[in-house]
Amino acid sequence: MLSSLLLFSATAALLTITPGLDTALVLRTAVNEGRRAALAAGIGICCGVLAWGVIVACGLGALLQTSAAAYTLLRVVGAGWLLWLGVQLLRRRSEPAANPDTAGEPGGNWFWRGVLTNLLNPKVGLFYLTFLPQFLQPQDSVLWMSLAMALIHALEGVIWFALLVLVAARASAWLQAPTVRRSMDRLLGVAFIGFGAKLALDH
Repeated sequence: MLSSLLLFSATAALLTITPGLDTALVLRTAVNEGRRAALAAGIGICCGVLAWGVIVACGLGALLQTSAAAYTLLRVVGAGWLLWLGVQLLRRRSEPAANPDTAGEPGGNWFWRGVLTNLLNPKVGLFYLTFLPQFLQPQDSVLWMSLAMALIHALEGVIWFALLVLVAARASAWLQAPTVRRSMDRLLGVAFIGFGAKLALDH
């Protein structure tokens, strides 16, 4: 069991630090909204991942493989959510640079954005359905090992996002330039719309 958890931890750590939509969202939020909002977004993302881990561990995630209706419903809702976030970022106007400690929207707003970004994406659930079993041994408890691995993955994500926020807060002043901040919003908005469209069209 210990060797399986160690191997999973190393593999999950590599996946966590691989640049992607979650990393871009946290970095953008740290620069444009402040440290508090970025930490809230990162914790929300990890809670969404943890929720999928719990769902898969309890066996409910198998519904995504066996029920086309359940998968399609979640896929459409998730795509709509990503498209909405993308449009909001594209429409967002440039504002004065945020204080890294106190500025930004209330942390709860960004927490729930992070949660829903992963929780409404059925591909995260399908990823866990195929990823976690690779580290299970015949003698392991599927439920408890799956829960342990999901928790490890979530904790690694919290640590990684906290480091990103710290680096962004200490970054050079050019990141706070209105042009850079506006460009980050535009790029991330296009990325969200692209991921949303891909999810909507993926059957």
